[in-house]
Amino acid sequence: MSSLQLSPEMHQLVNDILVWIGFGTVVGLVARGLMPGRDPAGAITTLVLGVAGSVLGCGCVGFFTDTERLTPTSPLGMIVAVAGAFALLGFYRLYGDLLPWKLPDPHAPSAASSASQRAYDPYRRKYSSADYED
Repeated sequence: MSSLQLSPEMHQLVNDILVWIGFGTVVGLVARGLMPGRDPAGAITTLVLGVAGSVLGCGCVGFFTDTERLTPTSPLGMIVAVAGAFALLGFYRLYGDLLPWKLPDPHAPSAASSASQRAYDPYRRKYSSADYED
């Protein structure tokens, strides 16, 4: 079974990746909880924004200060990671419509919904006093 063992460097790399993904998810959830308003992001987008915000926040603090490696597992790292994810989530909300791919709207009614449910749809276009289906 010794052939299945990873080298210490690979073991550390896998451990670091899993830590960044785990804390990135927590950071993304905290940033979504702190940001007021309705959020169009799904679970994968929250994970990506959390990990990218962690890298951005911890990287900026590490670049502009003389600290050594800063990870989101420390209290300062968690604060700057949430700040980075918060900033990325703000940009995502502002400029998410400009993405080259169309993201599904989690608040849109499904095709199987009844007409009575669609009558109260906030995304449906309304003209004057009459409602028309698109």
